[in-house]
Amino acid sequence: MANTTTHSDMKLTLRAIAYLLRYPDAEMRLHLPEVRGVLDTEAALSSARQCAIVALIERLLSAPDMTVEAEYIEMFDRGHRTSLLLFEHVHGDSRDRGPAMVDLIQTYEKAGLYLHPEQMPDDLPVVLEYASSQPADEARAFLSEIAHIVRVIYSALVDRGSAYACLAAAVLELAGEKVEVVALEQEPELDEQWTEPEVFGGCSSAGQSKPGQAQPIKIMSHVTNAASKSQSTHQGVRA
Repeated sequence: MANTTTHSDMKLTLRAIAYLLRYPDAEMRLHLPEVRGVLDTEAALSSARQCAIVALIERLLSAPDMTVEAEYIEMFDRGHRTSLLLFEHVHGDSRDRGPAMVDLIQTYEKAGLYLHPEQMPDDLPVVLEYASSQPADEARAFLSEIAHIVRVIYSALVDRGSAYACLAAAVLELAGEKVEVVALEQEPELDEQWTEPEVFGGCSSAGQSKPGQAQPIKIMSHVTNAASKSQSTHQGVRA
């Protein structure tokens, strides 16, 4: 069933969710009782979702500082699937991410919102802050546009048994979207992602083979070689 809350009913809840997705240092946790009060007052979420978020808040308040901070880093800074940077899920490190970021910044600025130099425009907390500033229909439509990404993050958090999954679920609920787990692509282990190639280990068939293997030799005539160099030179001039 689609969510029927009004903008005034969900504005502070969106900001509360954005706040709860911040790095849980001592200063952040100091204001958690206020955040809980806002959620209770607005009551924009289902009771089950509300209870799950309250449980997360209590966990952040009761657990040792180093524990909750380490858990946050492990969850959101290690691994691709749980990243809060939305365009990372869509564009990865491709060149398409740059123009998408510029477009999003321009969207914020048209609404009179300007980012801190250290903030990334596609960071989910920033996106939620923007949504909270918009009229009801526009806010919900905007959240619906990113729902497919939030659903992936939600599914990854559920897969890892994270209490933070309730926040992604809350975003989907406020967008009037179905809260469901979707299939995820296999993510390589962090050590595998950071593994450097073997020194002098050779490349593919286009390059040098590994030591001990047959070394392919490509023979070119002087005429072919000269023509290749000439073509390369002309291409460089055109560039």
